[in-house]
Amino acid sequence: MALLSLDALPAHGALLGLDPGGRAVGVAACDPSRMIASPLATLRRGKTLAPLLDRLFELYDERRCTGLVCGWPVNMDGTEGPRAQAARAFVRNILGRRDIPIALWDERLSTAAVERTLLAADASRARREEVVDRLAAAWILQGAIDRLARAR
Repeated sequence: MALLSLDALPAHGALLGLDPGGRAVGVAACDPSRMIASPLATLRRGKTLAPLLDRLFELYDERRCTGLVCGWPVNMDGTEGPRAQAARAFVRNILGRRDIPIALWDERLSTAAVERTLLAADASRARREEVVDRLAAAWILQGAIDRLARAR
């Protein structure tokens, strides 16, 4: 399966949102009606990607998901830099293990927005580090499901 546009995801069912980073991948999920995205987990990267992908597919199957939305950190000018290319490589690894619908979602500034929110809430540095990845995944997924709702 090739990477899909957001509109090519299945029309119904739960989705997982991903915020791929260098050390960890934030994971969020939405309900089958696609109203609310909620932070779910932070999966740490190890020497190999296999354990992370195993856990990701466990979460996907537990929630009976119908697709994934992966954050795509393009540069502010819309070009693809190393982080965007790394996100594409991560998605190719997912697709190499299982043929599921995956859409890339422009996530410019999602982590920065989450960081600002946590700072405004006076969260400690340790707390911010603990939750920022999964909150960024929820931010990404909420943006995507909001866009899907407007389109339908």
